[in-house]
Amino acid sequence: MKVLVADDNANSRQLVKDIIESIGYEAIVAQDGPAALLAAQTQLPDLVILDVNMPGMSGFEVCAALKSDPKMAQIPILMLTALSDVENRVTGLGLGAEDYLPKPFSPRELAARVNARLRSKAETDDLRNTKELIKQTFERFVSPSVVQKLLQDPSQIKLGGQLQEVTVLFSDLEGFTTISEHTEPEKLLGILNTYHALIVSVIQSFSGTVDKFIGDGVMALYNTPLPQDDHPLRAVRTALQIRGALEAFYPQFEPQYRMRVNFGIHTGMVVVGNVGSPHLMNFTAVGDTVNVAARLQDMSAGGKILISEACYRQLTAPLDVKPIGYQTMKGRTEPVMVYEVVE
Repeated sequence: MKVLVADDNANSRQLVKDIIESIGYEAIVAQDGPAALLAAQTQLPDLVILDVNMPGMSGFEVCAALKSDPKMAQIPILMLTALSDVENRVTGLGLGAEDYLPKPFSPRELAARVNARLRSKAETDDLRNTKELIKQTFERFVSPSVVQKLLQDPSQIKLGGQLQEVTVLFSDLEGFTTISEHTEPEKLLGILNTYHALIVSVIQSFSGTVDKFIGDGVMALYNTPLPQDDHPLRAVRTALQIRGALEAFYPQFEPQYRMRVNFGIHTGMVVVGNVGSPHLMNFTAVGDTVNVAARLQDMSAGGKILISEACYRQLTAPLDVKPIGYQTMKGRTEPVMVYEVVE
């Protein structure tokens, strides 16, 4: 870690530099205010120790400049000065300085305060990095309200892989492949994005996570990244609301582009986390549960909502559900009991 020491007195500057280096940190020195500001801008130290009375710019002016710059506002500042009266302390702290130590000072106390400030900064940096990772991971896939809850308490989620129960929803547009053969790509993409906008908005309204787009299909997850006791019901209600919205949605399209949306929903255990390379990751779910939901969606036709027995058994509200029977699915030895959600 780097510590910037700004003091116009050569002896004081050297003393503080020696203390900093004796406790294992790199010391950068500046002999006046402008030099201190330039060093902070170019070196981005982890802590700045400022004298107040310096030529060119006072320590107070340097402090104000640093705290007003978004790139440097998070750097903690310790004012180290002979101006020990209450008024000057209040001025320094009011400008954003995190600490204020009057001269003459104890080398042991300065070392202890430097260590404390750098520990605090490291913890703050870790939290800030975690929040930034959360934003980058989720802000494109979940509603803004979910992102805000995650940022308020990042401990609620683990960005590494973990085993947990989720409900997976797959949707796709019936007949899209056939339509794409006779529609110009630009027009087709506009139609697809309009459908996806509807589907995504409903998914997010039920606090679902949009996992990925697969051609004309959408995969969504419930009960992650935030826990949801009623996640199977949220997924089913998502499908019902999308289907219910189509009648008012269709008039913007010519009749041939008024496609039904088919759904497959399954509840089970998956591994949830970031999948990919260190430079390109995607938050997703992996496991047989995902495959079953996809197979249910493949079986659906005519705008049906097909759910597994595992999903049906956990519904926390009465719904009009019709049993379809046990279905054998590709890649699975055991059949799955399937239900159709009518209303």
